[in-house]
Amino acid sequence: MRIERIETVRHVEFPNLLFVLVHSDGLVGLGETFYAAEAVEAYVHSVTAPLLLGQDATRITALNRSLEGYVGYVGSGIETRARSAVDIALWDLAGQRAGVPLHDLMGGLVRDSIRVYNTCAGTQYVRRDGQATQNYGRGVQGKWEDLDRFLADAGGLAEELLSEGITGMKIWPFDAYAEMSQGAGITNDQMQAGLEPIRRIREAVGDQMEVMIELHALWTVPAAASIVRALEPYAPHWVEDPVRADVPQGLAQLRDVAASTGTMIAAGETVAGLAGYLPLMAEQAIDVATVDLVWCGGITHALRIAALAESYGVAIAPHDCTGPVALVAATHMSVSVPNAVMQETVRASLRTWYQDFLTDLPPIKDGQISPPTGPGLGTALQPDIRSRTGVSTRISTRN
Repeated sequence: MRIERIETVRHVEFPNLLFVLVHSDGLVGLGETFYAAEAVEAYVHSVTAPLLLGQDATRITALNRSLEGYVGYVGSGIETRARSAVDIALWDLAGQRAGVPLHDLMGGLVRDSIRVYNTCAGTQYVRRDGQATQNYGRGVQGKWEDLDRFLADAGGLAEELLSEGITGMKIWPFDAYAEMSQGAGITNDQMQAGLEPIRRIREAVGDQMEVMIELHALWTVPAAASIVRALEPYAPHWVEDPVRADVPQGLAQLRDVAASTGTMIAAGETVAGLAGYLPLMAEQAIDVATVDLVWCGGITHALRIAALAESYGVAIAPHDCTGPVALVAATHMSVSVPNAVMQETVRASLRTWYQDFLTDLPPIKDGQISPPTGPGLGTALQPDIRSRTGVSTRISTRN
């Protein structure tokens, strides 16, 4: 099972999205990563491919380790994103070679499906290169434009999601105020405006909907603490990334504040590797680890992170707000590790552009998601992808 070719695929309308394909013995493993796709692609072909070509594709752990490199291995930067995409592709190859779905290689099912929550983004969310604001999509109206919906009609959106069987939703109504103050503080008027969407959700559906509040790591510890306290009457399920994940002591302080209000702290989507998560566990800083498979070092590291979290009594809820392969791989993991509690989904993506790229996506029924049933990931790039307008490919081969 020698690696013969490394191929990358990008689409001009999705400048953050990169697919990485590993060719070996007539099989093609599919991987993916997100953000700075052009830079990651250059790294894949200039650094990663020379290390991989001709190597045994079955040696997943060894190859993952060989790609750590001398710099860039401790964060979810370009080196780690490239390694994550390759790792997922190698796991996909392993499943195809064995003729079994990915979750079988992860130890088998511990559940047939898992509950989802909807991150209320829109179809244009993080679609632009260099997007600076998390509220991009505000004012964009239409079907599945959930970002505009949660800002303008959060109660109606909650009712609609419940009608589909979705009992959890994540919103970020405070981000605009963080951008105004660099996260240093929030005025009373801003606080009340930020609370308004969750107030409307509670008025519309009561406690039938679990609400997650995303703070995108934009705040200082004191400012985040004031938001956590203000949220108490509305009982959010968790507050996510209130401060940067590389401030574990600050997260631990906020976890103490949140615990007194009955709210959990979630974090970790931007954290890479086992070593990156260890301080979060050692400091007892989080209740839920939101691991992202295309940023953390791939499936190899994600499984280790899940096991580490389990040993500390911490749940995981894998991240999905990047691309379709990330969701497929995460769903396989979510149904095969004991401490997974929910799988993030973005219906604005899953019901639109995710379908344009992949042949098969995880089905959702009655608020539960299950992985594709085919071997490996159980999906592939659409067969016409390379011939589409706006798509570019690059290939590295053995000499």
